[in-house]
Amino acid sequence: MEDVDQPEDLTVRDLDQTSPVPPGHAVLDVREQDEWDAGHIAGATHIPLGELPDRLDELPEEDLLVVCRSGGRSKRASAWLNHTGFTARNLDGGMRDWTAAGLPMTADGGREPTLL
Repeated sequence: MEDVDQPEDLTVRDLDQTSPVPPGHAVLDVREQDEWDAGHIAGATHIPLGELPDRLDELPEEDLLVVCRSGGRSKRASAWLNHTGFTARNLDGGMRDWTAAGLPMTADGGREPTLL
């Protein structure tokens, strides 16, 4: 049974390739620190899934586009956030599909971004 309170997931095919973060949205990356360090979406907020309940005050005020490696953790995070009163959409396929589509990533320290 589908949860009617959940906004539909997005995929990279739904995104504008020239400006992939939808207007009015901020990216929330719920991957672990080593995954984030390897490469992430520029401007994203990083809060690992397990830390999310304790760090809600760090979330941007915009609607959230939630991402992880493939979409499983971000789907759980999105569902929880929506039930908590936020508006969050899961990026199904996650960073795996993001990188496969050639969308931009960055890594701190000037390193070449990669996907773990």
